[in-house]
Amino acid sequence: MGPENTLENQIEQLRNKMYKAFEDKGDYDDIIKISQKLDGLLNQLEYLNNQKNKV
Repeated sequence: MGPENTLENQIEQLRNKMYKAFEDKGDYDDIIKISQKLDGLLNQLEYLNNQKNKV
């Protein structure tokens, strides 16, 4: 299991957390913070995938 698998799990968990916060009509600022963290993880995953493709 490589680092991308762990990242994929973190992404899925954070995505579910964001959806739940939205469905529960959570605080907008909290949803934005979750979304920003999710963006960061997605960027990391894309970077790792790009590095893997260069090899």
